[in-house]
Amino acid sequence: MTREKWIAAREKRAVKRAERTAEKRLKGLGAFLQEEEGMGTVEIILITVVLIGLVIIFKTQLRALVQTVFEKITKDSNTVMS
Repeated sequence: MTREKWIAAREKRAVKRAERTAEKRLKGLGAFLQEEEGMGTVEIILITVVLIGLVIIFKTQLRALVQTVFEKITKDSNTVMS
């Protein structure tokens, strides 16, 4: 067997191996997509209710934090603009 034929055969085997690997990955992805269920409406509503509750509980702290952040941004932007 000449060197060229040996190299061609080796490349052909590598291509077949890559194709088999790609097929396995696609089959695995297909199985994953079929198995997974989307997030239901109930879960989204519960997450929203929890977030709203947290905002209500920590409203004053959040307002103070946001105010402090905006004051710092305004102060720093005045420094940059000068």
